[in-house]
Amino acid sequence: MDVEIISIGDELLIGQTINTNSSWMGEQLSLIGASVHQITAITDNENHILETLERASKKVDVVLITGGLGPTKDDITKHTLCKFFGVELLFNKEIFSKLEIFFSSRGFEMLDVNKDQAMLPSNALILENTRGTASGMWFEKDDVIYVSMPGVPYEMKGIMTEHVLPRLRKDFIENTVIHRTVKTIGVGESFLAEKIELWENSLKKVNIKLAYLPSPGVVKLRLSGYGGDERKVLMSISNKINELRTIIGDHIFGYDKEELNQLVGNVLVESSKTLSTAESCTGGYIAHLITSVPGSSAYFKGSVIAYDNEVKITKLMVSRSDIDQKGAVSQEVVEQMAVGAIAEFETDYSIATSGILGPDGGSDEKPIGTIWIAVASDSGVISQKLRLGNSRQRNAQITALTSLNMLRKYILSQNKSELQV
Repeated sequence: MDVEIISIGDELLIGQTINTNSSWMGEQLSLIGASVHQITAITDNENHILETLERASKKVDVVLITGGLGPTKDDITKHTLCKFFGVELLFNKEIFSKLEIFFSSRGFEMLDVNKDQAMLPSNALILENTRGTASGMWFEKDDVIYVSMPGVPYEMKGIMTEHVLPRLRKDFIENTVIHRTVKTIGVGESFLAEKIELWENSLKKVNIKLAYLPSPGVVKLRLSGYGGDERKVLMSISNKINELRTIIGDHIFGYDKEELNQLVGNVLVESSKTLSTAESCTGGYIAHLITSVPGSSAYFKGSVIAYDNEVKITKLMVSRSDIDQKGAVSQEVVEQMAVGAIAEFETDYSIATSGILGPDGGSDEKPIGTIWIAVASDSGVISQKLRLGNSRQRNAQITALTSLNMLRKYILSQNKSELQV
């Protein structure tokens, strides 16, 4: 089943509003096995809307439309759809009653423009909007389905979840589609592709497609399995993931919705250990990621943002002579920062970072993107040097994720050693 998503609104084209609706819809459609043929953003113009609908009707099975269903005069989608289908607006008593309840329950007066939202195309199956006032509308013409929904993301997601996706899944999706995502770190997309080339070629034999989804510091591998037997599809994907572990197991940190900060929290809780951070170049970003996980207060004690060298010296007990001789961005200094954080917060583990994020501040000896990371515990310190690019934000993200993964692997290795003993 091929789908086109049409987003209506001038605000999308001038950059005033980011089109998050399309990305969310595309993800949800892929989960039920639908194929998004095209995503289109267009102006609030009747002719433009009509032309786009006409073109889409010749290429896809389902057209999903968002935007232009509000109560104001610039919301023209409903009237344009009537023109496209050759129908008129009719007063819908049921929707009108629900609108009255909606406004009275919130203590608002129902205006005439709101009453107009009960005027709906005569050929539409009305999809109730439990989160707002603009109804969703389901049309069918010449074997093509058209669904019009509000552009407000919260309302659109409600209609998609409660009405559209269940109907499409029940009546139009024949094959099972299962997606699994393998998350890797510390390896680039091109190197990864070369490393798993033979494995990737074998996927065709079991009807599995592979997609590379790169982001700063992380490359996700999404496996999509297709077939009529859900159990067999799931088994095929699981077998291929097991094969992948033998090839790039050191680079895999999680699966599907698992995130590094959550996984780090899990291993700390399981081992009953605590954590602190000493951050220079990352400026508290690692602490932010850690505390984004609910319940992180059970294992995270605090952070020193040692941006200034005097803070490194006075709070983390870093040697002034090492800073003078080696520089703040050095293995010696970052390791002392990590040890100092353990002493300051009395934690079992710590992470420390120091580097040159850019876009300036580099030198021939230490160019922009030079980063040092250290992870410490009572039993010792490990450190790693990164050589990144010139993007400040990207460098901070990669440094933070690499730091968390270093800690995760360090804790797991220590736990393994304790079990072996």
